[in-house]
Amino acid sequence: MSNIIKTDVLIIGAGLAGLSTALSLPKSLNITVLSKAALEVCSSHYAQGGIAASLDKADSVTDHVADTLIAGAGLCATDNTARILGAGQQAVQWLCEQGVPFTQSNLTKENDNTPDFSVLKTSDLHLTKEGGHGCRRVAHADDATGRHVMNALTTKAQTAANITILPYHEALELLTPPMISSSSFSMNDSEIKHCRGALVFDHINERQLTIYSLAVVLASGGLGQLFKRASAPNVCVGDGVMMAWQAGCRLANLEFVQFHPTGLALDDSSFLISEALRGEGGRLYCPQTGTRFMLEVDKRAELAPRDIVARAIANQISSNGLGYVHLDVSHLPAAFIQAHFPQIYQTLLALGIDMTTDPIPVAPTAHYSCGGVVTCANGLTDIAGLYAAGEVAYTGLHGANRLASNSLLECVVVGRNIAANLPRYLTKLERLKNLEALEETAEALEKMAQPHTTNYYELHQLATDIWQYPTLQNTQFVVLPSSKQSSYPTYKADKAFHSDVDIAEITITLKALLTANMGITRSDEKLEQALRQIEQWQESIEHTETMLSDVSSNAPTTDSELVIFQLARQLELATMIVQSAYQRFESRGGHYREDYPNLAETPLTSVIEPLLSPSCAQPSFSKYSIKQPKKSDCFSEQGLNQNGRENKTFVEIF
Repeated sequence: MSNIIKTDVLIIGAGLAGLSTALSLPKSLNITVLSKAALEVCSSHYAQGGIAASLDKADSVTDHVADTLIAGAGLCATDNTARILGAGQQAVQWLCEQGVPFTQSNLTKENDNTPDFSVLKTSDLHLTKEGGHGCRRVAHADDATGRHVMNALTTKAQTAANITILPYHEALELLTPPMISSSSFSMNDSEIKHCRGALVFDHINERQLTIYSLAVVLASGGLGQLFKRASAPNVCVGDGVMMAWQAGCRLANLEFVQFHPTGLALDDSSFLISEALRGEGGRLYCPQTGTRFMLEVDKRAELAPRDIVARAIANQISSNGLGYVHLDVSHLPAAFIQAHFPQIYQTLLALGIDMTTDPIPVAPTAHYSCGGVVTCANGLTDIAGLYAAGEVAYTGLHGANRLASNSLLECVVVGRNIAANLPRYLTKLERLKNLEALEETAEALEKMAQPHTTNYYELHQLATDIWQYPTLQNTQFVVLPSSKQSSYPTYKADKAFHSDVDIAEITITLKALLTANMGITRSDEKLEQALRQIEQWQESIEHTETMLSDVSSNAPTTDSELVIFQLARQLELATMIVQSAYQRFESRGGHYREDYPNLAETPLTSVIEPLLSPSCAQPSFSKYSIKQPKKSDCFSEQGLNQNGRENKTFVEIF
């Protein structure tokens, strides 16, 4: 059995972003889609609320953008936000055409035969309201929108002749060879690189594969499973973010991890209680006093943005000692609840809670990463040929706090934008290769003193112009330990792994650590403690019966090696998340510091520079057009931050 696969386009991730891209690409392209586990194990599948778009006659894209910017607390990229939300109606219509059974405005159901949902128009859809939205604009399929959307798209993809889906295949590392293969080509002793595939672990056969492709789409999901209570499935550990960073991509705003206010607080449940319940009139109460506490927190009460509601619930929990508050919808008609929220109703009923009469115990749960791999609205990253979409990507749409139900829209819009851009990239790439072949001929002609027209500069210029790198405005750079900036270590077993270090125990404890110290409220003391503990774990792994090796030549080839590889990568990512939070001296959106409760004067996007520059031919800052932060944005001349507190020196904890 061959360990090499060749395809035109490799898509890492089979969620909504990945399948939207695959189904929108030309059918002439051979597409391979990887799923780390079974196809239904992705965050898209578990999305309940719906997809936000300005579909109502009384709504507008301008209003949708305004609500998003308010929720994003000054950190939304306005151009990308307007572009993505402006395509909302077309995105929902495309989903209708794929056969997604959206709930219709009249709520009628066909009893005699299966209706043809592909003829639905956006004007037919029932719209609900969620926190932070100024009107009803959330299209949904009952209260299990993600499941219905993914079932429809998966069926389409599985029947497409040009799409191959490989479940239980986990991407390990991106392949980024020089864009111009001629060994004699050089400018400033550097090479412009592009993404041409990935190393992949085949869990079914426990082997490593190499998949070569003309372009790669990263749609691997988020990092919620780094936390103890998380709505994301267990595959969401941020591996896509780490692969991109290792290969040469910038990361942005990793500290903005959004907590969904109302996860079911029953044992270790990861089940979400949709925000749509509050949109339809659900109320939050203190279980002890019966007080509806959100009325005193925000004028929007239960419909305030998620960061506000989540902090209010966390404050209640810290004082009541119960671990939950009550979400109550019993004042709504029972028939209405059962018709609009059938999945939630049946799930809770099976657990002994009748939501038509009983309050629901809820607590915040890690839900969504607003940061990720720096990407434009067309999905282009810092590496030519590498696109990113969905939760792994940072387009700037979500800013410091995601507006409810904008994420599904982003998956579809950016996925389809990628599908429109990618063929043009392949055309440019083919032209470059043709010119490269001419250049090789020119070298031979030059040796024979024959005239020729091609030259190195022409190739270099085309290689530079082949890709439009994403830009950022108003940035601040996250300082990482020097060892993290110079090398990316991973840990591969030299032999069968036997040591006193319990990999499973560290993984579990890491979740608890980040939940406690990197949760809804943070402080320098908690963050420093987390950094010290993570560093100790990294050292403990390094001193076991393993050898330090370079991931580029020693990606894991067995299950036992993979376990160590995964933990090392999670610890590295946890360090970057905590460092991003530690170095943001303010409270904004989903990032709340007890010791810095105020907003900084200037909203800045935090940026982690890539481990490897994708092209050393151009200085990193000039190529990306990044604005370096002013000292006054974080520090005053006296070494005080804007809240008047003395700033700590970063190096003291390393």
